[in-house]
Amino acid sequence: MPSLRFELVATATESRARAGVLHTAHGAVPTPLFMPVGTRGAVRGVLPTDLAAAGSRVLLANTFHLSLRPGSDIVERIGGLHALMGWDGPILTDSGGYQVFSLSDHTVVDEDGATLRSPVDGAKVRLTPERVMRIQSELGPDIAMAFDHCPADPHDREQVARATDRTHRWLERCVRAWREGDARHPTMNLFGIVQGGAFDDLRTESVEATLEHDLPGYAIGGVSVGEDRPAMMRAVEVAAPLLPEDKPRYLMGVGTPLDFLDAVERGIDMFDCVTPTRHGRNHQAFTSLGRINVRNQCWREDTSPLDPDCDCIACTRFHRASLRYLCTSGEMLGGILVSLHNLRFFHRLLADIRAAILDDRLRDLRARFEEAQRKRR
Repeated sequence: MPSLRFELVATATESRARAGVLHTAHGAVPTPLFMPVGTRGAVRGVLPTDLAAAGSRVLLANTFHLSLRPGSDIVERIGGLHALMGWDGPILTDSGGYQVFSLSDHTVVDEDGATLRSPVDGAKVRLTPERVMRIQSELGPDIAMAFDHCPADPHDREQVARATDRTHRWLERCVRAWREGDARHPTMNLFGIVQGGAFDDLRTESVEATLEHDLPGYAIGGVSVGEDRPAMMRAVEVAAPLLPEDKPRYLMGVGTPLDFLDAVERGIDMFDCVTPTRHGRNHQAFTSLGRINVRNQCWREDTSPLDPDCDCIACTRFHRASLRYLCTSGEMLGGILVSLHNLRFFHRLLADIRAAILDDRLRDLRARFEEAQRKRR
């Protein structure tokens, strides 16, 4: 029996926005939620205790990279992914499907699976739906993603159709491995992935094919991979309403504040992205006043908080001048603090969105958010 359950708590009257609770073997999590990315088993530069303090409840790790180093068999023997990451909350593992897309210059895809070049030592790595599910079962996450084929060009209909059909066939094999094969794990729940690129009819067909399998949750993939913003949101608008109301809906790899508002209004519950930590390491801060480059010279004697509306350690223990000094002098602490601030900003925004859905005032929250961003520009 699945160890994951989604509880729908409230829906907005003026959009498809939802507030819920995701129940897992490692705790219950309110939705909408954002998942920080710990590709190799760690969110770069951020301690697990600091992640929790910033508001993180679910972390994401990468199946492909962890299979290369230290190896999923080793992870299993040392206590699983939760022990490796020092994290006692829920964990989601992606399947390696994104690496098939991002490493396409060094990847050969066929009906059975994909052969990639290892970024560690250049060796050939073979991924099939069965092997991907077995790797994830050894890692032991709460949520495992099906192995999918994300097309390189979401506007190339022939390419998208082939990749989407292959994704459906691979999903059947993932489901068999999870339910009947050697990829069973007592706390691991399989999510299917909807593909279809920028084509409404292919997105609809993909939802229908994915829903043939009664799974604990569903994701919308193949977005934010080169298409423009309207095309990305159109894909969500088409697919999300067709997914079951009593199952979580996950938009993969999308994560800016405006993305959250747009996608939540279309019925999305879960997000992940490297944006807050990658931008943090590059000293770009998301704030209630808009995005700030912390290295800018104008902050060199500014003793005001990075964001006057934030309660994170970067904003309550430091000021803009000190943060700028840390960032421009190459101190690791600078990037760490900005990363923590960005994570806190993302988590607080999602919490505010959830509260607005519960109070049925999401439109007001969006108007205030957009006004604050306009003032900064």
